[in-house]
Amino acid sequence: MRLVIADTGPINYLIQIGHIEILPRMFERIALPVAVQSGLCDPLAPPSVQRWVAAAPAWLEIHETAGLPQLLGLDAGETAAIALAEYLRADMLLIDLATDRGLIDFVQAISALENTTFRRPQALLEALLAKHSRRE
Repeated sequence: MRLVIADTGPINYLIQIGHIEILPRMFERIALPVAVQSGLCDPLAPPSVQRWVAAAPAWLEIHETAGLPQLLGLDAGETAAIALAEYLRADMLLIDLATDRGLIDFVQAISALENTTFRRPQALLEALLAKHSRRE
C-alpha cells in the first residue's frame, strides 16, 4: 500500500493551485502530522487552505507525532513530517509536484504558483522551466 506523508508547503500550494485532488490519484494513503494540520489552519494561511483543512476529505489521515524524535534546525511541521514518515515507514515524503508522471502540467502549475505567496529563487525557476522544456 503506497503511503505518502506531506509537509505543509506541498499541501498548501496544491490547494492554492487547484491540484490537491492529485494526491489520492497517486497514493493509496495520504497522511499529515498534527503539526502540519495546525500550520494549514493558521490564521495567516490563505483562506482557501483554511477552508480545505477545516473540511478535509475522507482520504486524508491525521496523525499525532508526540513522542517521536524531533530534529534540530527544522520547523515543527517539517520535523513532524519526517518523524512520521520514518515511524510509519512511508513510501514517500511529499516535497514536490508530480509532473514527471504527467499528472500536472508543469508550466501551468508554475504559472499558478506565481499567483500565490510561493517563494523561490528566480534562477531556480528558470532552470526548472528550461529542464522541463527540454523533456517535451
